[in-house]
Amino acid sequence: MKKILVATEKPFAKAAVEGIRKIVEVAGFEMVLLENYTQKEELLEAAAKADAIIIRSDIVDADVLEAAKNLKIVVRAGAGYDNIDLASATAKGVVAMNTPGQNSNAVAELAIGLMVFAARNNFNGSSGTELKGKKLGIHAYGYVGKAVAFIAKGFGMDVYAFDPFVDKQIIESDGVHFIDNVNELYSTCHYISLHMPANAQTKKSINLDLLSLMPKGATLVNTARKEVVDEEGLLQMFAQRTDFKYVSDVEPECKGLIAEKFSGRFYFTPKKIGAQTSEANNNAGIAAAKQIVNFFVNNDKTFQVNK
Repeated sequence: MKKILVATEKPFAKAAVEGIRKIVEVAGFEMVLLENYTQKEELLEAAAKADAIIIRSDIVDADVLEAAKNLKIVVRAGAGYDNIDLASATAKGVVAMNTPGQNSNAVAELAIGLMVFAARNNFNGSSGTELKGKKLGIHAYGYVGKAVAFIAKGFGMDVYAFDPFVDKQIIESDGVHFIDNVNELYSTCHYISLHMPANAQTKKSINLDLLSLMPKGATLVNTARKEVVDEEGLLQMFAQRTDFKYVSDVEPECKGLIAEKFSGRFYFTPKKIGAQTSEANNNAGIAAAKQIVNFFVNNDKTFQVNK
């Protein structure tokens, strides 16, 4: 009987665990649950007999993959998958997947919430501004980007998007302005919302050159990964542009310097919470279980990320 390990240092909601168990057991597999673990050795021991692993923010590195001799597939319940060592997984013949779209609304709502918070001066009682009529630039138009566009249009924002991997017709069919040059996106929009993964092409790509193009009253919103922002350039932008604000679902390494010098012009969530809703938690876990079953039963590799 195949063993499906659910390894979550930060557990799924109870309803999600029950849903995963039902899917796994109906398929004739066994679910093994490892929650709230504190030592990597616990994960290594549990992985040793697993045919499949479902994780959240847990790290599946070369050590885990080496320990998991029977492993065929690992699924990250969520969109980002930089916590999986893809090269090692490929070398071991392990399929790595994510569950794109399952937490997109949760992240999108947070992005809009951060915009409102920044526009109202961190709710400090002073006179702020409104989102209505402002230009919003979406940098990377995937599942989350599309959800942000949908909500922002409800606020009356004028929405633009840049994504070299998405067809112009798809973007424009959503009532969003297509931008084919990243510099134009930044020079056009009061708000920029980041939604790209962290990889060799995107790390530190949001730099001073781009940020300096933004109009007066600029706000950068990051619900992606901290690595995509060049922090040296970010600090220079703060110093050069007193109108600039940065709100993020991930604390930058230079948080201390920002807090010391640029009070009132930033906000960082205390931990990454974009996908931390009961709905997203349930959706991502259920999707991961279904993908594993489909992989074993039908050899379905639709969401593989280490091709």
